[in-house]
Amino acid sequence: MLKNYFKIALRNLLRNSVYSVINISGLAIGIACTILILLWVHDEVTYDRFQPKYDNLYQAWISSHFDGTIHSWTSGPQPLAEGIKNADTHVKNTVLADWGGEHLLRVGDNRISKQGHYVGPAFLEMFQFELIKGDAASVLDDPTSIVLTESTAHALFGDQDPINQVVNVDNFGELKVTGILKDIPRNSSFEIDCLMPWEYYKKFAGWIKETENTWGEYSFQTFVELEPGTPAAQVDNSIRDIFTKNGQNEMKREAFLYPMSRWRLYSNFKDGVEEGGMIDYVTGFTAIAAFIMIIACINFMNLSTARSERRAREVGIRKSVGSRRNEIIAQFLGESILLSTLALLIAVVLVEVALPFYNILVEKKLTLDFTSPLFWILSISLILFTGLLSGSYPAFYLSSFQPASVLKGKISVGKAGVTPRKLLVTLQFGFSIILISATFIIHKQVSHVKDRTLGYEQKDLLMIDHTADLEKNYEALKNELLNSNIATSVTKSQSPITQIFSNNFVSWPGKPSDLKVLFTTLRVDYDYNKTMGTKMLEGRDFSEEYKSDSSAVIINQAAVDVMGLKEPIGTQLEIWGNKFNVIGVTENVLMGNLFVEVKPSFTVLNKESANFITLRLPANKAIAESLKDVEKAVTKYNPAYPFDYAFASTEFDKKFKEINLIGDLSNIFAFLAIFITGLGLFGLAAFTAEQRTKEIGIRKVLGATLSGIVFLISKDFSRLVIIAFAIAAPLAWWMMNKFLERYTYRIDIPLWVLFASGAIALLMALFIVSTQALRAGRRNPAQSLRNE
Repeated sequence: MLKNYFKIALRNLLRNSVYSVINISGLAIGIACTILILLWVHDEVTYDRFQPKYDNLYQAWISSHFDGTIHSWTSGPQPLAEGIKNADTHVKNTVLADWGGEHLLRVGDNRISKQGHYVGPAFLEMFQFELIKGDAASVLDDPTSIVLTESTAHALFGDQDPINQVVNVDNFGELKVTGILKDIPRNSSFEIDCLMPWEYYKKFAGWIKETENTWGEYSFQTFVELEPGTPAAQVDNSIRDIFTKNGQNEMKREAFLYPMSRWRLYSNFKDGVEEGGMIDYVTGFTAIAAFIMIIACINFMNLSTARSERRAREVGIRKSVGSRRNEIIAQFLGESILLSTLALLIAVVLVEVALPFYNILVEKKLTLDFTSPLFWILSISLILFTGLLSGSYPAFYLSSFQPASVLKGKISVGKAGVTPRKLLVTLQFGFSIILISATFIIHKQVSHVKDRTLGYEQKDLLMIDHTADLEKNYEALKNELLNSNIATSVTKSQSPITQIFSNNFVSWPGKPSDLKVLFTTLRVDYDYNKTMGTKMLEGRDFSEEYKSDSSAVIINQAAVDVMGLKEPIGTQLEIWGNKFNVIGVTENVLMGNLFVEVKPSFTVLNKESANFITLRLPANKAIAESLKDVEKAVTKYNPAYPFDYAFASTEFDKKFKEINLIGDLSNIFAFLAIFITGLGLFGLAAFTAEQRTKEIGIRKVLGATLSGIVFLISKDFSRLVIIAFAIAAPLAWWMMNKFLERYTYRIDIPLWVLFASGAIALLMALFIVSTQALRAGRRNPAQSLRNE
């Protein structure tokens, strides 16, 4: 019997080849899109789960009330690690770490730049990355040791055994290789190519040694391991007041532990309360995957049901010879599952073809693991889900035909067949309108932010990474760049123009005692505002002509507004316990988060802390030529390092990485969803036109025009799109408003976006249906009425 069912299924596929191709290709594209989305989702939700101590690892966070709200952040002082360890007996271990960065690794003439961290000795005992060589308990005990990843070791030493080999780090010191790590998985919170001991960091950077017992220097990460089964809330009670107990009482600060399981997906806080994060995107794209799968399944259900009359006699004959309804249902569900299996096989091929390009887009290394039991479980589940869902209605609908009516030729679809198809088509277009609206709104939000006033001249602004040699030779380099017309202006700063490295509190005359406002802090050298192209609104810039500028400060307009200063020039501010006089006011400069309002800031002259070099290239000179000249000058004074640079415009665009990724993925999957919808609509419109061939012939004989026939067939589908728009537009508005709430600086959704989305869906429907209506309308009525 199964063999017979298979033959019947194959015969029907071949007999209705066009509709079979539409059915299978629609399902295949839908499944392929779903697989691609779920691969991305799986990678996100499994971040750090390879860690054996995943459930017991935490990061120390700090909450404090200022700027009228509660702020939460991760950077803390060095003594915090030891303080937490001593505060509760359930704390098994703590470890300090820096924030990571590029480090020059050199072996002989072989030089490479790699991502590295300075960490405490217990780091690899807590975070159990797989060690190929070395002992996690002791591999970082020696202050002159270094641990490399496998690929980094191979890049430096080739096929030689790297253990006990010496690596020059940052052109400063020689470190001995004591361990080799297996390359870190990409879905890890840590990007690691090498690890170096915290004790060496103290030697490398003097300020680390100076602040090791200072509770006021919030510059480090603290990680905590709890004893298995210990509730974090219990330890939170022990460490909550740790800052107050150690003299940090100018305002209330509270420490708490944040679990590793929340780092990737839930690390956004608002007013001291966790408020989503990457989980919002994961949820959104999971919903898109569901939309696409439902759209693909709807196509199958509609086309299968619409073609049911062609198989009505088959059902009638089978019933008349004794087949039970459940057997007929099983047959049609089996055919549906067969189609789903074929679609899945095609989808897997499509995914394999698309993955290289998809990985570039999402910056991951996603793969289909055919050896994983999970892959086969999900594949079989997907086949059964799509097969049963998409085949359920046709199966039950077909099996309900009465043999007597069918064999007498009295079968009529009526509302029982047409109404569900209309509902499903309406649902399809509703999903499509939501996806089109989302694409428009994300694009509008990105454009809205990109059109913000930056407060500085971004074009031709080049930033160079700081090194000890460049710091030592800065004046010579600056003079050469200016005197040779390689740059029109050169300066140093504590942070690049596209980032904020430091924040501090400021006191001013008349400030309420209970008001705490955090100011962005800039430590700069001369010519900073000139180089950046920052506009001075009042007063003057720092100048070598004024010796008093060591106690001078420049503030931005946001600072003037928050302090309520009517005449800011000459106002005396208290910063770090010292008095500074305001000599200038600049325009607000957009440096940090692009989606929030610019914070108040102050700028002080501090050459020692300003070590990030920025220069402005001549506007009348080709960029490529300028870069060659800059490289020659920089290499002269910094020969140990390869020339490394970044344009301010490039670094600025990186801030849109997350939302651009979401926008790109939304564009792609919205297009594919619309394509699948269009594919199904094409098949349904073709069938409708075919079904009404004789009606069209009679109308033409009676004088109907071609345009009238096109209108006749198109109006029903147009009505469905309009109904879908009426339902989907408010839903799209609500969903996208929820999405935009994460941004302080955001657009108000314009109504034209919703209407444009509906218009696109309607035009698409009209185009597809009209082509089939025109095809039917051009037929010779004599041929269509021949058998009447």
